[in-house]
Amino acid sequence: MRAYRFLTEDDTSEFCHKVTKALASGWELYGNPTYAYDPDNGCMRCGQAVTKETDDEYSAEIKLGQL
Repeated sequence: MRAYRFLTEDDTSEFCHKVTKALASGWELYGNPTYAYDPDNGCMRCGQAVTKETDDEYSAEIKLGQL
């Protein structure tokens, strides 16, 4: 199965750490990053999709961050 995650975070170094951790865990970048203003919180937000091939079978209970 190919697992998919969309990582988001405020525009801080924490976003880069989140993506770097995913890459170090075998996830691969998928598409371009996104960047948008969040008017509810008054800040910019970043997003990046990542995918990972796994031998696991799909289940809605899968904790994607633990793959």
